[in-house]
Amino acid sequence: MSAVNVQVTGQGEDPSSLSERDKQILDFERQWWKYAGAKEAAVREAFNMSATRYYQVLNALIDKPEALEADPLLVRRLRRLRAARQRQRSARRLGFEV
Repeated sequence: MSAVNVQVTGQGEDPSSLSERDKQILDFERQWWKYAGAKEAAVREAFNMSATRYYQVLNALIDKPEALEADPLLVRRLRRLRAARQRQRSARRLGFEV
């Protein structure tokens, strides 16, 4: 019996790989505190995008299984921080402290 592996991808890429930009974003998040000045300024300089757009891209990235596979400690930490912020926002809307 032989097994047949079929890969279906949109761009002919390996589905388990991250784009170069995704890898750069993970590297940046791992060591952004080393950059001088505010994080938003460093984001604009490094990626030529607004802080809002950067966080949209980052949030989508940390939901990818490939990102978790590439750097599990960082991605889990970022997911925990995001969840904590979401809980705090929800609590404020409901009128109590977490």
